[in-house]
Amino acid sequence: MANSSANGAGFRTAKPSFELIAGHPALDLINTLDWRFREEPPPEELLNDFDDLAHFVEQSGLMSNVQVRRMLRNVSANKGGQVIESVRELREAAARVLYAVLDGKDPSASSVKLLERYFREARESQHLHWNGNKLAWELTQSPAPAELLLWLLSLRAAELMTSDEMHSLRECGNAECRWLFLDTSKNHTRRWCDMKICGNRMKARRFKAQHRG
Repeated sequence: MANSSANGAGFRTAKPSFELIAGHPALDLINTLDWRFREEPPPEELLNDFDDLAHFVEQSGLMSNVQVRRMLRNVSANKGGQVIESVRELREAAARVLYAVLDGKDPSASSVKLLERYFREARESQHLHWNGNKLAWELTQSPAPAELLLWLLSLRAAELMTSDEMHSLRECGNAECRWLFLDTSKNHTRRWCDMKICGNRMKARRFKAQHRG
C-alpha cells in the first residue's frame, strides 16, 4: 500500500509512502508484499527497485534522509538490483518462518538456514567502537555501501525473531491480507492491520452477507 512516481532520470519525483503499521521494521518489510495471500489479482510488490527500498529504510527510521540521498546518488543500477533481490529473498525467508509460526507449524529448515546466512553476514559487517560511554557494535555507514540497507534489515529481523516480542506476533484477520504486526494493545485483542483498511472492509463484508436476500 504505497504510492510513488518517477521522472525520466529514474529517480522519484515523490517518495513512495509506506504504511508502517507493524510496530517493527522487520514486520513492515514482510508487509511490502501486499495482499500476499490473494489469488486474483496477484499480490502487489511495493519494493520495485532500490529507490523504493532506500525510502522504506528511511521511513522506518533506520537511516536519515541525508544518508539515503547520498546513497541514491552513488549506487549503480547493477549493485542496486543485486541488493533489492537479496532483500526480497530475506523478506520471503522471514515471511515463511513467521507465517509457519502463526499457523502452528515448524518453519522449514531451508528458510532458517537462509536467514542464518543473512544474519551472519550482517553481524560480520559490524565493527566495535567506543561511543563515549560504552563499547557498541556499529555498521559501516560512511561511505555507505548499498549492502548497508540489507544489513540493517537483517539485523532488525534477527533482533525480533530471537526475542520475546515473538509472543506478541499477530496477523491481520483479513485472510487475503494477513499483514503482520506486534499486538501491543492493552488486552492483546488487535485483529486488523489497520482498522481504516481491513477492519472496515471486513465489517462491510459481514454486513452485506447478513442482509443478502
